[in-house]
Amino acid sequence: MRVMNMVFSSVVLGLACTLAGCGENQTGQTSLTVTDKATVDNANKATRVFFNGDIYTVNKQQAWAEAVAIKDNKIIYVGSDEQVEQYIDAQTQVVDLKGKMMMPGFHDVHIHPMESGSDATQFTIPAYGTENEYIDAVYDAANNNPSAQWLIGYGHEVSTLLEMQNTPLEVLNDAVSDRPVVIMEQTSHSMWVNSKALELAGIRSDSVDPVGGVIGRDKSGRLNGILYDNAGELVMEIAMRSLQGSADKDYQGLVEHTMPMLNEVGITSISDARTYWQRGQLDTWQRIADDDKLTLRVALGLWAYPQMNDEVQLEALKKRYQNKADSLLKVNQVKFYMDGILVNTTAAMHDPYHVNILGLYGNKGLNYFTQSRIEKYLKALEPVGFDFNIHAIGDRGITEALNAIEKASSKQNRHRLTHIEVMDPQDYKRFAEIGVIADAQVAGDFTHPNHWAEMIPFLGEERAYDLVPIKSLIESNALLTLSSDWNVSTYNPFVGIGNAISRAPQNITLEQAIASYTINSAYAMRQEQLVGSIENGKLADLIVLDGNLFDMTAAQIKQTQVVMTLLDGEIVYQR
Repeated sequence: MRVMNMVFSSVVLGLACTLAGCGENQTGQTSLTVTDKATVDNANKATRVFFNGDIYTVNKQQAWAEAVAIKDNKIIYVGSDEQVEQYIDAQTQVVDLKGKMMMPGFHDVHIHPMESGSDATQFTIPAYGTENEYIDAVYDAANNNPSAQWLIGYGHEVSTLLEMQNTPLEVLNDAVSDRPVVIMEQTSHSMWVNSKALELAGIRSDSVDPVGGVIGRDKSGRLNGILYDNAGELVMEIAMRSLQGSADKDYQGLVEHTMPMLNEVGITSISDARTYWQRGQLDTWQRIADDDKLTLRVALGLWAYPQMNDEVQLEALKKRYQNKADSLLKVNQVKFYMDGILVNTTAAMHDPYHVNILGLYGNKGLNYFTQSRIEKYLKALEPVGFDFNIHAIGDRGITEALNAIEKASSKQNRHRLTHIEVMDPQDYKRFAEIGVIADAQVAGDFTHPNHWAEMIPFLGEERAYDLVPIKSLIESNALLTLSSDWNVSTYNPFVGIGNAISRAPQNITLEQAIASYTINSAYAMRQEQLVGSIENGKLADLIVLDGNLFDMTAAQIKQTQVVMTLLDGEIVYQR
């Protein structure tokens, strides 16, 4: 990289020196004056210039550049160090990148920032533990939270509970019997509850399974303390509504912790993949936006409650739509669950599971929403402007979701299926044919090929392989986005990128992985004309890295650090 042959007076050296490693002479003045070669009108001079960098633009017409000029919040030049000089005057802040890599900010189009960042849960238990360890942990939580109406925990894996000598209900009752307890499993697709929680929720041995859920029972038909999928969601809803001051805690958690953490790893845009509007989460997001505290572009996916009357829910969703062009906060997506998950045998499958845990009819999983019901919602909400984010993990769930979109969509949509773990290969090409976005998460180690064999007991050997087939989808011309599903997986995009390029045989190129976290995801959020690549006229959502991803191995990419993050031309994180 050529070092610019001049520097400029009135440069903000506190900014420049962070990246450039300036010496002791940091007086705010420099030894050279502004060039007289400038040809750009003063009105078009840059607010900030970055030069001497490896700038990866994600723009196929100009993939790499040395310099970027920004005026206020917009990019006004992308190109060479020599040519960027004309955009600089005495008021321009000039940053020497010292060869560091700059790129567009990351998008995470499937993340749970309010849920994952909230301290609503009072305790965490290990994924794997003995009955006595769990009893001690819950007992301690009760002593540490004497005034809590509900004890709300997180952390176990459901397989651990099913292997206990005593039923999970008996174990939890031994720990606490006088107050309701609900503990969310790591994927959020089951809840472990005690008898008091079941009583308050009105769940008895003869209760009928709710839509999209299963009430766990032992071989004798007695309640065993596990509530699968929407059955658990209904109880968690009751527990969450009992909390005092939860809205303030959610606000503080997002502003003081979660958004800064996301900015620190270069994330500048997110889609909240499940906004519980009946719990007031939409109001909390709106309050943050009104207080001008957002450091991200945010699109909310309003949760579609499976048990709610369709007409009532559709009217409620329509009233909450907002898509103001000048706002960082958009309410323009709806989140649906088509099915559950594989390890619970609730993901919707074409063929039966090889194990029968829940006794479901046909042993092919379950539906939160049926194909015909999704079609109904598409016809009602597409004209309003909503895009759908549809959780679909099993091959039947994926097929039915694609069928619904193919039959009921206007084709002017940005709908996406998320997770897409087990797929019928015949459906690969349908994403491109119908115009549906394929959203996948590979940041979690459990999606890596060396873990695929763990699904053999559930699916059989043939179906257990090629899980999350991102390479096959791209080869079938699908538009791929990559996201985190935090806190199921880490929110760090560098881990997702590192895994995406190394998970052979379903690995993709580095260019494809970066596009999936930037321009493709910007498209999913309907903002590809504004951000997602570094181009003239786009908004300055930019990040600077401590190294060039194209010079690294997959393992090294996972260790990458962000040096600076800009949103709308303003620094929101600086290392």
